[in-house]
Amino acid sequence: MPRIMVERFVKEHLRADVVVGSELVVNRFGFATGFVDGDIGSISSKVAKLFVNNEPSLGLGRATSSFQFFSICKEQIHPPFISDKNHHDHQLLRPLPVIFHDGRLAMRPTPSTALLILLWMPFGILLSLIRIIIGEMLPLRIMLYLAPLTGCKIVVKGKPPSPISSSNSGVLFVCTHRTLMDPFVLSVVLMRKIPAVTYSLSRLSEILSPIPTVRLTRIKEVDAQKFKQELSKGDLVVCPEGTTCREPFLLRFSGLFAELTDRIVPVAMNNKVGFFHATTASGWKALDPIFFFMNPRPFYEVTFLDQLPAEATCSSGKSPHDVANYVQRILAATLGFECTNFTRKDKYIALAGNDKTVSCTSLETW
Repeated sequence: MPRIMVERFVKEHLRADVVVGSELVVNRFGFATGFVDGDIGSISSKVAKLFVNNEPSLGLGRATSSFQFFSICKEQIHPPFISDKNHHDHQLLRPLPVIFHDGRLAMRPTPSTALLILLWMPFGILLSLIRIIIGEMLPLRIMLYLAPLTGCKIVVKGKPPSPISSSNSGVLFVCTHRTLMDPFVLSVVLMRKIPAVTYSLSRLSEILSPIPTVRLTRIKEVDAQKFKQELSKGDLVVCPEGTTCREPFLLRFSGLFAELTDRIVPVAMNNKVGFFHATTASGWKALDPIFFFMNPRPFYEVTFLDQLPAEATCSSGKSPHDVANYVQRILAATLGFECTNFTRKDKYIALAGNDKTVSCTSLETW
């Protein structure tokens, strides 16, 4: 692997101080040519220069490919024999978890897998367009039964609340945020259009959305008024994380939703894909639904939890942050995920390549 492709990951998550490897060949115009400069011999000589005065105390790796490196090590360990019993006094640090990552491919692009994906793409694009057209044109009350015929699978757990009557305000569905499809899938399960609160949805996505959307301004007073107006009309869905997370972690929940209503129903959303991730932090987000439906058998699991009791809401004197933390914890427990204190801003800082390391610490509360 070229050094530049692994250096950041190895330093941030494996806690390395120095990374030595081959280099990408760059032409005089500053573009990578696709060739790699450096062989095992030249790389091992670079490693040896790091230890001019002291020999490395321990070498880990495959004997077939690492023998030149092992020749300068005092001790050698080869998989699958790495364990607490045979690495003696050497303490191997636990790798830090990867929480934020980007890119569309959901599978490792080995030669055979890459060929399979390339062969599937023409059929996947056509299948995706068919699925999207069906979702746009047909009523939601039949989509839950029609989805299996198009290769999509939706599993519903728990009991959803009944539609509101004219005498009370709507229910606020508080969902985990896996993809941009979360509010739409919830509407399909409930068989009625539930308006969704959005933070940074593109204008094209709003136009193409089969359900109503409510764009927030991130100005607390203005957004609170929008929440109240929509809840006075009926049910509403919000994803307090503010952005999607692909890994089994939940980002920090905004506490704004807890200030506005006591009729809160947590909903645990989870999905599985085959070839393509349905979300990306960069690029054109309007393509997210297309990539989701390009998967051979996209899968969604929707779990309804009980409405929060009065003693768990702000009406009992709890702060909005406490309510948000509680909802985050019970949703994480339902999905088997881990809570973090990371925000939408932290995600974009990490994916932008900022020196600040934010993707390696997780907390149960914030």
